[in-house]
Amino acid sequence: MDIPMNYVALDIETTGLNPKYDKIIEIGAVRVRNGKIEDTFSSFVNPAKSLPPRIVELTGIQDADVCKAPYIDEVLDAFLSFAGEDVLLGHNLIFDYSFVKKAAVNCKKSYERTGVDTLRIAKCFLNDLESRSLGFLCEHFQIALNAHRALNDAIAAHTLYQILAKQYGSVETKPFQPRQLVYHVKKETPITPKQLELLLKLTVQYHLHREGYILFPVVNVIDEAVDLEKLSKNEASRLIDKLLSNFRRLYPS
Repeated sequence: MDIPMNYVALDIETTGLNPKYDKIIEIGAVRVRNGKIEDTFSSFVNPAKSLPPRIVELTGIQDADVCKAPYIDEVLDAFLSFAGEDVLLGHNLIFDYSFVKKAAVNCKKSYERTGVDTLRIAKCFLNDLESRSLGFLCEHFQIALNAHRALNDAIAAHTLYQILAKQYGSVETKPFQPRQLVYHVKKETPITPKQLELLLKLTVQYHLHREGYILFPVVNVIDEAVDLEKLSKNEASRLIDKLLSNFRRLYPS
């Protein structure tokens, strides 16, 4: 079997590790033809909330970078147009795919793809190494890497794949073959008008002021700015519960 040399290498940065609750903040991709980079794609994504401090520290991405960026529906359309029907490639690819598929489902789009995972390849041939993280492997193979930025990581995954293909492709081709990517997700229900009305009332009670639909906490009730209109029904429910709990704690009857 031939080893794929045409693909789109993908990487994303997110607000956390769980696609059920966390959001994409950056997408990076490279289109590869005959083993060479033909084109690149890179965009910040507005997650509709403040970035957790640990993510700012890890990625260097700031609220100022994403607050005026397009929302995921707009970025997703651009990425899907860029990637087309290509095989995807990435390091621990199911992580990136799960977030993109969730976004696609929420935008009422089908997104079923095959992919090649450099982490899986590394586990097949590099079990003697103490780690098979992208950062460690890039250091091991002397691949330049500005870690935890989407486009840089996508380029690094592509470069790593080419090295692994050259060194081990003649040994066994199966680990290099695309596999169906499987991640099951249901479309999220948007925030309801009643939830939005209640949240606006609650934030007034907590002495929060409103600019557009971005809420900035004046007291320590919620620890982040939130774009209420972009919340899902479940996210709104959790925020309402949090606000009510804090209200009872701060103003006991």
